[in-house]
Amino acid sequence: MSQRGPPPRGIGVSYSDQYESLVRPVERRKLVIPVTLAIIFPLHYPTFRRRDEALPIMGTLPFALTGGLWLLYWLGYNQSVATAVGFIALAGVTAEFGVVMLIYLKQVLDARGDGDVTAAVREGALLRVRPKAMTVAVILAGLLPVLVGGGAGSEVMSRIAAPMVGGMLTAPLLSMLVIPAAYLLMRRRSPFPVQPEGEVK
Repeated sequence: MSQRGPPPRGIGVSYSDQYESLVRPVERRKLVIPVTLAIIFPLHYPTFRRRDEALPIMGTLPFALTGGLWLLYWLGYNQSVATAVGFIALAGVTAEFGVVMLIYLKQVLDARGDGDVTAAVREGALLRVRPKAMTVAVILAGLLPVLVGGGAGSEVMSRIAAPMVGGMLTAPLLSMLVIPAAYLLMRRRSPFPVQPEGEVK
């Protein structure tokens, strides 16, 4: 209709039925995704009690979203409600990766007790490589059949799985670099006391 030019004077065009059903979830998605990301940070703050420790976790989310967007583009999928669900799930998994990595770095630094931040971060990051690789392998093993499978509902399910598969290819690799590097810079700029192992504040 747009190629034929505007309608005659006094005649309007309105879209309804299926079009309204498609537009409504898209508008809702514009609110849900930012709210989801905004909720992640307050939930992490009570765990670490420091804003500068919770912020590196948020820094890993763009890397995960980049992988998800790349795979959507490569597969030729458009943005939809199903892909938004996949991105929300991906944000949760990526945040969990960051929390585990940061907690482990803190534990290694406290266990060493020598204040050598560089050595502690290097040791903690290397020890997390194998567990994180195993976790990602299990997640991908569960998602790949959904991504490439057929049958009833496969079009929706594949679009939910695609962002998560793409994000799982980039987020773990980059989070193992971003979070240790950010934690190292954070400790160097504003060092705070190392808690000896076994001491409870």
